[in-house]
Amino acid sequence: MSGRRRIVRVPATSANLGPGYDVLAAAVAIELELEVEETGTYGFDPGGLEVPTGRENLLVSSFERLHSADGISFRQRSEIPLARGLGSSAAAIVAGLVAADHLFELGHSREALFELACEIEGHPDNVAAAMFGGFTVAAPEGAPHRVSAPDPIDVAAGTAPASGGTLPAIIAPPEGVEAILVIPAEEVSTADARAAMGAELPIGDAVHNVAAAANLVLGIERSDLTLIERGLSDRIHQDRRAHLFPRSIELVAAARELGAIGATISGAGPTVLIWSHWQSGSGLLEGLQERAEGWAEVRRAPFSPHGARVEL
Repeated sequence: MSGRRRIVRVPATSANLGPGYDVLAAAVAIELELEVEETGTYGFDPGGLEVPTGRENLLVSSFERLHSADGISFRQRSEIPLARGLGSSAAAIVAGLVAADHLFELGHSREALFELACEIEGHPDNVAAAMFGGFTVAAPEGAPHRVSAPDPIDVAAGTAPASGGTLPAIIAPPEGVEAILVIPAEEVSTADARAAMGAELPIGDAVHNVAAAANLVLGIERSDLTLIERGLSDRIHQDRRAHLFPRSIELVAAARELGAIGATISGAGPTVLIWSHWQSGSGLLEGLQERAEGWAEVRRAPFSPHGARVEL
């Protein structure tokens, strides 16, 4: 038996972007590809990754929030490394939801799928950029502009929650700015990264990050390198997590000396997002490769305007 088939592509994402803890994120041009097909039997091909192949797999469990996976074969191919701060879980959630919605022609809006993805992930930053692409500003659940809670999911009917008013602002990638990823070999769990955050924050640090985030968003919107450089400073999360990835933090501090606009820890780490002017050229790459030798991979990954998309 064979039937309908879809291929879904979802970008990796870098969250926080320095000062925008749990709010700012960007899509980058490395992707997860998920193929789903009606074959009459359940199956999961992990594409060489060491992930669960049963229905507990995040791709499948997200798919099943909208429709049963009975009779569906899943084939995953992913360039996104796991537990490196590049939104692998958000990509899986978004891919599963979008695949179910398109395969069974459920007709949910992208906004409704985003809200359900936020419910599954627990925070909106990575899923916003994964769903919509570009740079996103997404308010966490409970922010003042949420006008209603999402309706409960009805699996039998295949219905997603209606939009509750938490939709992200989306900004196109700035002109002349490129992303380079420095991806360490070791993993950092999101749970460990969140556990490193203190319960209190000095008011001066909060004010610093508000100012930096405002500069960064304006800089991205205007393609203003000066504002972007000013906006990459953080006093909330990176130093508090430095013991989890000391070499990554050292690279963040050294990035401008190497010729970058600046650098930020990607999500929960340990990946470093290098913000580069397009004319920085081979000198910056060579400097990064020298610094990363033996412990990390250096990879060009342009900021991407593309979020999740489907091929029939």
